[in-house]
Amino acid sequence: MSAPILVTGGTGTLGRLVIPLLCDAGHRVRVLSRHGGRPADGVAHVTADLLTGAGVLPAVQGVRTVLHLAGGPKGDDVAARTLVDAARRAGVRHLVHISVVGADRVPLAWLRSKLDAERAIADSGVPWTVLRAAQFHDLTLTMLAKLAALPVVPVPRGLRLEPVDAAEVAARLVELTLGEPAGLVPDLVGPARYGVDELMRDYLRAVGKRRLFLPVPLPGRAGRAYRDGDNLARDGAVTGGRSWAEFLAERLGQRDVAAAGR
Repeated sequence: MSAPILVTGGTGTLGRLVIPLLCDAGHRVRVLSRHGGRPADGVAHVTADLLTGAGVLPAVQGVRTVLHLAGGPKGDDVAARTLVDAARRAGVRHLVHISVVGADRVPLAWLRSKLDAERAIADSGVPWTVLRAAQFHDLTLTMLAKLAALPVVPVPRGLRLEPVDAAEVAARLVELTLGEPAGLVPDLVGPARYGVDELMRDYLRAVGKRRLFLPVPLPGRAGRAYRDGDNLARDGAVTGGRSWAEFLAERLGQRDVAAAGR
């Protein structure tokens, strides 16, 4: 029987999409999380903490491929170094990691942590693949809903996004995980670029709200980077097929629009 594929962050947005795809392809999956979970056909759960290192080495033992999806607003560099150390000691042959478009160009602390995580993986001595993806449609929707809860919506001047469908990112990650180590692969972004004001107008129209917009400047070096488009994909990026408009129509069409607008 082939070795299982270890997935960190398997209970998150991407993990819940990736795991069924791996199982459908005939692979057993071992899910690493801090709180464990219920086993299912072809899926086992192990409890470990990537920030403290507790339980990580036993979780990685007997595994040839690791798909590292776990991430957060801080500590990604620490988690990556912990995982890399365990993967190296356990003889892992392929380490796949999801990162963020612009991690190497936008000077924000949380992106610096993600870039340091990439570097830890690239310098690990373990064969590796890193995919940088744009902001997911789901996260874009969450951001807009929070902003629209205000009577006047602050709109960052010059900020553009290329939201991508999480299911398309999951499919690409599975393809990479089942393939050979490829290093840093082309970015994956959505099919169009939007200003935040355009995204917000689409959302407000969909939920039947009206709001005043308040343009606000993006300060500092990070603001300049966003205005310069350093968070956007470079030439050669892979483009997803599902647009923001298609996602929004499907997501909000599945529930009562009046309820969504409250």
